[in-house]
Amino acid sequence: MKRLSGFGKGLLLFSLFSFIFVFSVFSQNTSESQPNIVFFFVDDMGWTDTSVPFYTEITELNKRYTTPNMERLANEGMKFTQAYAYAVCSPSRVSLLTGVNAARHRVTNWTLRKDQSPDDDIPVVKSPDWNLNGLSPDRSVPRTFYSPTLPAELKKLGYKTIHVGKAHFGSMGTPGENPLNLGFDVNIGGHAAGGPGSYWGTKDFSAAWRTNGEHVWDVPGLEAYHGQDIYLTEALTLEAKKALTEAVEEERPFYLYMSHYAIHAPWERDDRFYQKYADQGLTEREATYASMIEAMDKSLGDLMNHLEELGVSDNTIVVFMSDNGVHKEVPQNLPLRGYKLSPYEGGIRVPLIVKWPEVVMPNSQNEDYVFIDDIFPTFLEMAGQVEIQEKYEIEGESFVTSLIEGEKGNQERSILWHYPNTYYNPPYSILRKGNYKLIYHHADQKLELFNIANDISETRDLSKVQKLKTIEMALLMTGLLQQREAQMPINKETGLPVPYPSAVID
Repeated sequence: MKRLSGFGKGLLLFSLFSFIFVFSVFSQNTSESQPNIVFFFVDDMGWTDTSVPFYTEITELNKRYTTPNMERLANEGMKFTQAYAYAVCSPSRVSLLTGVNAARHRVTNWTLRKDQSPDDDIPVVKSPDWNLNGLSPDRSVPRTFYSPTLPAELKKLGYKTIHVGKAHFGSMGTPGENPLNLGFDVNIGGHAAGGPGSYWGTKDFSAAWRTNGEHVWDVPGLEAYHGQDIYLTEALTLEAKKALTEAVEEERPFYLYMSHYAIHAPWERDDRFYQKYADQGLTEREATYASMIEAMDKSLGDLMNHLEELGVSDNTIVVFMSDNGVHKEVPQNLPLRGYKLSPYEGGIRVPLIVKWPEVVMPNSQNEDYVFIDDIFPTFLEMAGQVEIQEKYEIEGESFVTSLIEGEKGNQERSILWHYPNTYYNPPYSILRKGNYKLIYHHADQKLELFNIANDISETRDLSKVQKLKTIEMALLMTGLLQQREAQMPINKETGLPVPYPSAVID
């Protein structure tokens, strides 16, 4: 037998140590010391809407916004610079709850009223019959998607599951509108609507004062704060702290889905933070938006402090993420191109930070591209679930190994976005594989190819220059769309679905 060199022995010992470390982590996860999980989920927050830089350079918006608690979380955890969600809220929320890609679950746009689509009437194409009623625990509800859900699976592992804030999983009048029907033990403030009536307690968090008495957008369950001079973000945080205290007193591991309505419209200033931004010369809209971001950041800090006060911080994973990019009416997240609902990086690239005490290296950075579909298997693996890919029919992939070992994941992995809808932006599909990103615009059946590593602003379309790469990506996109039985928009003239991208390559 060949004798190992000193280097070889060291490598063997290192590998053995790594195996023992990983084994011990998962042994703990499946024992009484299961980690608590807090998923701090923000609405419509862009990649650079923070003082934490996710780009290689400090941006102007990084300098503008004050988010010390995001900085604290990043210093204590791992920052992902290439994290992605869908370009609009409901698809992101259904995918994180199920691990299923939007092309297959077909909740491809935002939901609200039962059997009613928000899609616009545009030239050339119309939307397919997508699942406009959202996620459902009942298979019999028409135009919904049925699937095991993350909170329900965590409950099986012994977790108390807490929902606070925005739900937006299912349409009004369907069982999916209530988080309690989707596996949560507690629901505070969640219902069918994707935005709040108001952020102001003095307005009872209601839209009635600005929508001629309509109450569709009113935030439920916060009557104790009605008429008070309190901001919605603060009220939800206070309720979340109460729920955490109860879970700790019950001596149960908990999953807190802290899903803020912020920083979604309506843009209403938080007076605790507004004036300092106005004094810097920002416009009223800009200062208002900045105050909403800082209010959200205060909530993050308050929850992290509360975990320490409860004595559970060392056994609690905290994950920060946004559901899509920024709205077109707020500052663009340069150097990214595009906004919410668009196929460009400004619509889909989002901040992601993971703190896992004694597991994830503090103040570390990960450049793997990860997707919101991955939250479902990642959290289940964190909680001790095994054989996830074998047990569930999902497209998401756990990134736990990347977190623990700090190694690069699959850099040639294919991730797919599919938006066959006509709301606000013409329909499209996107494929990211390696450094390349292909966009297929359904209405005019055009392709765009970008090298994201070299051109993060997506200014140079390479589809005519790198034809072989374009063909390769188009064929791969077609295969994934077919595999997931993706719906395509309907050509108004022919009445037929728009062809897959393989049909339009030169």
